[in-house]
Amino acid sequence: MAASAKMPWNDRAGRFSALKAVVFAGLFVPAVLLAWSWVAGALGPRPVTEAIHETGDWAIRLLFISLAVTPLRRIADWPKLIVVRRMIGVAALFYGLAHLGLYVIDQNLDLARVASEITLRIYLTIGFVALTGLVILGATSTDAAIKKLGRKWNRLHKVVYAIGILAALHFFMQTKADVYEATLMSGLFVLLMGYRLAHWRGFSLASPIVLISAAVLSALATAALEYAWYGFATGIPPLRVLAANLQFAFSVRPAWWVLAIGAAIAVVPILRPMIGGSASSRRPARAPAE
Repeated sequence: MAASAKMPWNDRAGRFSALKAVVFAGLFVPAVLLAWSWVAGALGPRPVTEAIHETGDWAIRLLFISLAVTPLRRIADWPKLIVVRRMIGVAALFYGLAHLGLYVIDQNLDLARVASEITLRIYLTIGFVALTGLVILGATSTDAAIKKLGRKWNRLHKVVYAIGILAALHFFMQTKADVYEATLMSGLFVLLMGYRLAHWRGFSLASPIVLISAAVLSALATAALEYAWYGFATGIPPLRVLAANLQFAFSVRPAWWVLAIGAAIAVVPILRPMIGGSASSRRPARAPAE
């Protein structure tokens, strides 16, 4: 039983978990698609560079998805969702390590040059610090480490919020001019932090009013973030970017996507009673390590 409980698709009791199995398989999809594109020659004239960007993007996406697990399980009253949090966080770490490994390959395995670049280029320094933080969190995510650290474990793993900020900043700085996805990811991070702040302040995440308020405020923050970035970091007039938020002929700006996603999530507590009611009565024993 102990051996079967350690399989990634089983729960802590050793039983097969469809949720964990689906998530576990899904975490390999980006890597498989990237490898297939590389073999098929679909990554362009500089496949290593493209792979560096893809693995870095997925590291940040998965990091933010792992941060979404806790608020979403409260919003959807789905306690079992917590069992995939550790799995997603570890996947973010491995995509981050692949990101760094591919960069080393791109530098012809010249570790001295890599170290120099990380030291001299601030966006690489920020990214390396974020990845180092993920390595520390990954190394302390085992059951043995959690047991040894006790209450210190929760305090240590709050560092993930700072890592999220550093990852978003690294994304902005390496993207340079077209920061559409970086802005979107940062806006979603703000939304996730908004949920946490609301919970810490005693507001119920089962309230659609609380959720829609978080969505509106996060969308405004996203528009402000985009405006500030173009204003301070590029030569593109920021007012033109801000005005683009009111035009839908060419694209939907990140702020609107954050609002739409937040509004969709705000509907979940309304629909929850219609699709099975509360799961709180079936809540399993607490498993913070997952």
